[in-house]
Amino acid sequence: MKTNLDRVFGYEFGSIYKLYVQKVERKGRTPDELDDVLSWLTGYTPAQLASVADSEATLKQFVDDAPEWNPLRSSITGIICGVRVEDIEDPTMQAIRYMDKVVDELARGRALEKIKRAA
Repeated sequence: MKTNLDRVFGYEFGSIYKLYVQKVERKGRTPDELDDVLSWLTGYTPAQLASVADSEATLKQFVDDAPEWNPLRSSITGIICGVRVEDIEDPTMQAIRYMDKVVDELARGRALEKIKRAA
């Protein structure tokens, strides 16, 4: 029996990425800004993000294969889907929610430096 986590982990990254692009563009932000924050978080280059988005890679594969998760990601706090990101126990789900959180911050107009937790 598939659990909720299995279902989420099985989503294609490319379809989620397209939703992220639509969300930020609706709010007046650009795909380049999206790539910037996702690159900061995951270590993927914009070209690598595009390549993974064009593949059939799942969210779990995207998370597991990320070149280098930013150590400042632990400073990303707040609530996504009614759950505090810092309290999520499953590391893969927490990584997915970190992505959701930075995309939300971008869509809400937060400055890139603040999203990237610059000092």
